[in-house]
Amino acid sequence: MGYQAVYERSMKDPESFWAEAAELIDWDRPWDKVLDSSNEPFHRWFAGGMLNTCYNAVDRHVTAGRGGQPAIIHDSPVTGSKTVITYAELQDQVARFAGALLALGVTKGDRVIVYMPMVPEAAVAMLACARIGAIHSVVFGGFSARELATRIDDAKPKVMVAGSCGIEPNRVVHYKPLLDSAINLAEHKPEHCIILQREQEPGTLIEGRDLGWAEALAAAEPAACVSVAATDPLYILYTSGTTGQPKGVVRDNGGHAVAMAWSMENVYNVKPGEVFWAASDVGWVVGHSYIVYAPLLAGCTTIVYEGKPVGTPDAGAFWRVISEHGVSVLFTAPTAFRAIKRDDPNAEHLGRYDLGTLRALFLAGERCDPDTLGWAQKILGIPVIDHWWQTETGWAIAANCLGIEQLPVKPGSPTRAVPGYDIQVLDDEGVSVAPGDIGRIMIKLPLPPGCLPTLWGNDARFIQSYLSAQPGYYLTGDAGYLDEDGYLFVMSRIDDIINVAGHRLSTGAMEGVLASHPDVAECAVIGAHDQLKGELPVGLVVLKSGVSRDDAAIVKELVNLVRDQIGPVAAFKTVVVVQRLPKTRSGKILRGTMKSIADGKDYRMPATIDDPAILEEIQTALGKIGYAKHA
Repeated sequence: MGYQAVYERSMKDPESFWAEAAELIDWDRPWDKVLDSSNEPFHRWFAGGMLNTCYNAVDRHVTAGRGGQPAIIHDSPVTGSKTVITYAELQDQVARFAGALLALGVTKGDRVIVYMPMVPEAAVAMLACARIGAIHSVVFGGFSARELATRIDDAKPKVMVAGSCGIEPNRVVHYKPLLDSAINLAEHKPEHCIILQREQEPGTLIEGRDLGWAEALAAAEPAACVSVAATDPLYILYTSGTTGQPKGVVRDNGGHAVAMAWSMENVYNVKPGEVFWAASDVGWVVGHSYIVYAPLLAGCTTIVYEGKPVGTPDAGAFWRVISEHGVSVLFTAPTAFRAIKRDDPNAEHLGRYDLGTLRALFLAGERCDPDTLGWAQKILGIPVIDHWWQTETGWAIAANCLGIEQLPVKPGSPTRAVPGYDIQVLDDEGVSVAPGDIGRIMIKLPLPPGCLPTLWGNDARFIQSYLSAQPGYYLTGDAGYLDEDGYLFVMSRIDDIINVAGHRLSTGAMEGVLASHPDVAECAVIGAHDQLKGELPVGLVVLKSGVSRDDAAIVKELVNLVRDQIGPVAAFKTVVVVQRLPKTRSGKILRGTMKSIADGKDYRMPATIDDPAILEEIQTALGKIGYAKHA
C-alpha cells in the first residue's frame, strides 16, 4: 500500500488504523476504546488498556530469545571508552535499579528527576521508572541550578538520579554541585539522590540523603514490571515557556509505545536487530523517543554517543561511529552536518571509513536548508530525509516515510504529513490559505497517539498555549505553507515572520538563500527594529573553514543574492560575518536572543545556551553595523 492510501486510511478511520498499529505492542489488557473523545478538547488513546512500556522495550525481547543481542552501544570518545550492553544485561540492570528505587519508597505515580550525561545509566534510570510505573523527568545534564530548581518544584520528585559530572571535549562539567545548589534553591526537597560516581570527578555525597549508584544496585532486589493504564503518564519533559516558567509536556504510556513502534517501521524503515543511531542527548525529546524508547521497543540496537560531530577528535567522528558499529540509519540535527561541512567542506575524512551499512540519514530539530541537504546527499549517496516534529508531538508530524513509500524529495520541505496528522495552514481568521501562501501551521484535532495529552498539572495552560488560537486545532507555533502537491514547507516560528513595510516575509526563506552561497557554513536572519519600515532583515553568517576571500566582497554577493531570489521587497541590505552563532545545546540557533540584542532590549540568558560568551561576540558584531546600541 502506497503513502497516499495509508494516509487516507489514517484520516478516514483513525480508530481502526491505530488499533492495527497497536498490535506491535504487548498488552496486559486490551483497551475499551481506541479513541476516547468524551472530554474534549482532551483526547485519550487506548482508554482502559493496560501495559508496561519497560516490558515492551526490554523483557519481551529476552523472552523471545534475543537476550544476547546488543541493546545499547555506548561510545564515548571524550573518555576513550566503548561498552556493549545486551538485552539480557539491560533487563538485569533495569530490574535492579527499579528495585533500588522501590527501596527508597518510589512507587507508581511518583516522580523521579534524571540529571545525567550521555551514559547508558541514563537509559537504565528511565526504563527503571517505567518498569515500576514511576514518572521520570529527564533534565539535560549540566543545566543551571536555577532551571533545575524550577523543574524540581514543578514535578516534585521523590528521588533525584544524577551523574557526578559530565565530560566535554575540553572540560569537566560539575553536575553534583549544580544538583546540590538546585535542591537548596527549590522549595520542594527530594528525599534521596542516587549519584553515578564517574572517575573523572566523583561527587561528595551528603549523608542520609545521597547514595552511590553502585551501592544502590548492589543492595537492590530485582523488581518486576508493574502494569499501568495506557493513559497513565510515562514521563514529563520540560520545554521552555514564554513566561519563563517551563511547560511540562506529558507523555502517556499506551499511545507513546504504539507511535514509537509504528514510526520505527514506517517512518525510518528500521527492522529489529538493526543498529539505529540518534545523535542527540537524552535530555531532549529526540533522546527520549529515538535513543531510548523507539529503538528498544522495535528490538533494535541503539547507540548512546558521548561526543560531538566535530572535535572528538575531528570532523570524521560520525563516520567512525557508523563504520565501527554498523549503523543502518542515522538521525541528527542539520546543525551537526553544517559543523562537519564547515570543518571538512570536501568531506576528506569520509574516505577513511566504510559506510556500507548506512542506508538513510534523517535530519530534524530545525529547518534544514537545501544547501546542507544537498551536501549530505552528495557525499553520502543515500536518501537524506528532512523531517519535522516537536517536543510536544514526540514524533514526526511531516516526513518522507521510507517504510511506506519513498516520495520525491523537495529541498526545503520535510515532505508530507505523516499518517495520523491532519496538517492545515490557516490565516489569522482561521481560513485555509491558498497553496504557496504562508500562514500558521496547525493540526486538526485529535492529535494522533504519542502526542501530549496535556501539560503537567496545568490543563488550563495546555488549552491556552496550544488549543485556543483556533478551536478544534493544535497550534504548532510554526509558519509555512503547503504547495500544490501537499508538500509542507516550514519557514520559521510564527514570531520569526517579519513585517517589512507591511510585507510579511519569512526569515527562513532568506536563510535558505544565504546558505546556498559556496562560502557560507551556516547563517541566521533576524528581524531588527527599524523606525521607518517596522523591521529590517539582518543576516549573520559563519564562513567555511579555509575561506580567505575578503569579507566585504562576500557580504556584497550575499546581499545581491537575496535581492535576486527574494526580491527588493525584502529590503535586505545588511550582513555581518561572525565566528560562530549562539545555539542551544541541541543545536537550535537562538534567533530571538539575537533579535533582542540587535534591538537593544534586555534579555534573559537562555538556560539552554551552549556557550554564553558567544552573546558578547554577537553584541560586538551587531554594534559595528549600528545595532545593539542600548544593550
